[in-house]
Amino acid sequence: MFSKLFGSKSSAKKSVAAKAAADTSRKPSAKASASKPASSKKSKPPRAKKAPKPAWSLDKFPVPEKEGLTRFHDLDLPLSMMHAIADLGFEYCSPIQAAILPHTLDGLDAVGKAQTGTGKTAAFLITAICDLLAHPIDDERYTGEPRVVVIAPTRELVMQIAKDAEDLTKHADLHVEMLIGGMDYAAQLKRVQRKVVDIVVATPGRLIDFMTRGDLRLDMVEIMVIDEADRMLDMGFIPQVRRIVRACPPKDQRQTLLFSATFTEDVIRLTEQWTIDPVRIEMEPDRVASDSVDQKVYMVGSKDKFQVLKNILKSDDVTSAIVFANRRDQTRWLYERLSKSSITCGMLSGEVAQQKRTSTLKRFKDGNIKVLVATDVAGRGIHVNGISHVINYNLPEDPEDYVHRIGRTGRAGETGTSISLACEDDAFMLLDIEELLGEKIACEQPPLEFMD
Repeated sequence: MFSKLFGSKSSAKKSVAAKAAADTSRKPSAKASASKPASSKKSKPPRAKKAPKPAWSLDKFPVPEKEGLTRFHDLDLPLSMMHAIADLGFEYCSPIQAAILPHTLDGLDAVGKAQTGTGKTAAFLITAICDLLAHPIDDERYTGEPRVVVIAPTRELVMQIAKDAEDLTKHADLHVEMLIGGMDYAAQLKRVQRKVVDIVVATPGRLIDFMTRGDLRLDMVEIMVIDEADRMLDMGFIPQVRRIVRACPPKDQRQTLLFSATFTEDVIRLTEQWTIDPVRIEMEPDRVASDSVDQKVYMVGSKDKFQVLKNILKSDDVTSAIVFANRRDQTRWLYERLSKSSITCGMLSGEVAQQKRTSTLKRFKDGNIKVLVATDVAGRGIHVNGISHVINYNLPEDPEDYVHRIGRTGRAGETGTSISLACEDDAFMLLDIEELLGEKIACEQPPLEFMD
């Protein structure tokens, strides 16, 4: 059954593998071997060998069948994948996973309309990892030639995808590498050259850097994943993405998975260029803005906004919060004023150095920072469970960003609260947000204790 699932791509993969064997210009993976010098010290008695751990089996991960839900057990996934899924505590597929995995596991191209928080990352990673496990390459492989490439628009999102990939390959002999700008190139290059890499997760700019210098080649790529294609368009990355796609094998010799929060005409044109007869899955926004998030809009004058924000953050209900602003200068201003108000906070925006962003996000995840002030671009990669509140200091200009923002809370079966501070400058944006959601959002005056 398992070989049948992946049989549709075997011929293309064999031809790619053959190409690797024929290419003698690449550096093969180094296998260190050195004889130890004779020791003059008295040899110690051998230690008693530990009993090997019992092999993991599906019996240790029972999940009952439920009507209307798809179990990961039902997808005939390899044992190492099921072990990783069990470790992560996943039992049932999310709607997009249940809809798309039966097709992508069979080797088909796919185009998915889905926001963050729907489980799309696990969907494309499970597809890629299962494919690699089903089609191992026995011939000699070379460093700097990944079999799977995932590109995403922001560094934080790339970091999160790479972490998810590490978690899902925990029990598989697969190597994942992350390439992002703002970090030391030489250190990243050293890791790439250390051993053959199976999965590369990268921002377009840094991936182009590696390609231009000849440190990475994409002619062996079997699966190409493009995440948040609409955001790539907004940020002007499409020329770079086109160059990356051209460096990969033709679309009939690879599997292509593309995800976007919206299907604009531009996105549709790109899918037509880069995929072959893709299965198309659409998850509507109202499934993301679910009952797990209590949405509120406080109508407040612009001069009172900060006072209301400060009082909200100091309330007992707020245990962990993200405050979104529309511009970098606003995030910096909020960060400085909140810090002076004795609120422990951090800032994520494009003007913050990558190492600082990484350490700030870690402190937030560890609970050492109560409040994170972020822009939409920097906030795309924040996947932290237990965030009690998302506060929109400004309503976003793009309604899709509202859905992404509130998706930071109410995750993993928990509930959360979204509070938007709407003033005379941005209240008109509510109409477009409500149209996208297909529902009205209750507007009210802030409680008196937040106005003091």
